[in-house]
Amino acid sequence: MTAMTPGSNIPLPTAHVAVDVAAPVRLDVSGLLLTADGKVRSDDDFIFYNQPAGPGVTYRSGGGSAPDAIVVDTSALPAGIEKIVVTASPDAAGQSFQGIEPTATVRDAAGGSVLATFTPPRLGTETALVIVEIYQRNGAWKVRAVGQGYADGLAGIATDFGVSVEEPAPAAAPAPAPAVAGPRAVAAPPVPAAPPAPGTGKINLDKGRVSLQKNQTVSLVKGGRPLLSKVKMGLGWEPAYRGKDIDLDASVIAYGPNRNHLDSCYFGKLSILGGAVKHSGDNLTGEGAGDDEVIVVDLGRMPAEATGLVFTVNSFSGQKFTEVAKAYCRLIDAATDEELVRFDLTTAEPQTGVMMAKLIKQFSGEWEMTGLGEFVKSRTVRGMVKPAAKIL
Repeated sequence: MTAMTPGSNIPLPTAHVAVDVAAPVRLDVSGLLLTADGKVRSDDDFIFYNQPAGPGVTYRSGGGSAPDAIVVDTSALPAGIEKIVVTASPDAAGQSFQGIEPTATVRDAAGGSVLATFTPPRLGTETALVIVEIYQRNGAWKVRAVGQGYADGLAGIATDFGVSVEEPAPAAAPAPAPAVAGPRAVAAPPVPAAPPAPGTGKINLDKGRVSLQKNQTVSLVKGGRPLLSKVKMGLGWEPAYRGKDIDLDASVIAYGPNRNHLDSCYFGKLSILGGAVKHSGDNLTGEGAGDDEVIVVDLGRMPAEATGLVFTVNSFSGQKFTEVAKAYCRLIDAATDEELVRFDLTTAEPQTGVMMAKLIKQFSGEWEMTGLGEFVKSRTVRGMVKPAAKIL
């Protein structure tokens, strides 16, 4: 059995597998059959409790005493179907995954033996997840751990993958509630009537510059297309006390899909990953911006094994972040110098290191940036490698 981490994958030794998703609360589990463009062919490819069977994919209810499951027979999938995504959401309306740790278990559907398990880390306001995907690569079928969250429930997932979602009807006078609830009979989850609260939605770059709060994430997608060009991460800070110098060092740590450390880029190693990540060196001031150090990332040239970047700032001289004011990081389009995303550090702790932000490559190919603001007792990037791996 393999305990998977986000982005990791394993080959499937059998054509017939079942994926069940367990949690302390009742979950709705569903599966979507996707073509090469990442979309369903029609609403018939959305398999869930009210549409439990499709070609090669079935929904299996646990009856409340066992977790629901999606069963996949890869040998029976139609031509052109290259991926099955398995999703989960709490059954209770509006409930998020805060404090809930769902675990997906991939089993041999015939004998029930466990092939792999996956528990997505650090869940919060998400109300639905793409938890794993079964996909074809070079004629062989594999399973990948995903853990991508949505704040707008299964409706957000369904819309992303091309399922037609019913629009809510205009408000009307409330009708008397029936004495006995009937079976669930909607074709797909309804779109929420109100937008998600600030800091909880899936944000992209379509509306211009994004200002992140701590633990908020923005998808680096603009106009429906992933941003795969060269970007700059500018990091800056000011002393909290007038007349006092603050000497800090910015770095970036690169990881693989199993949270394995690939390399670190800092003032002593200015280029990593074949030149896809480059450090500007100490004390670079961006024109009119006040960036103290800049790290350039060519997203289009990132090697396939690099799926996570964590940007850190350290005080080698031992100065604490309680002596720092207005620390920030900002993502800039390197071609236009347009500021895309900004995260300002609004708290301070008497520590010598801080993880400012992370860039994570999603299963669909786009990158996401999350503001962190997590403090660590470390004066060098070397001491940040293990703590940063834990927050991926």
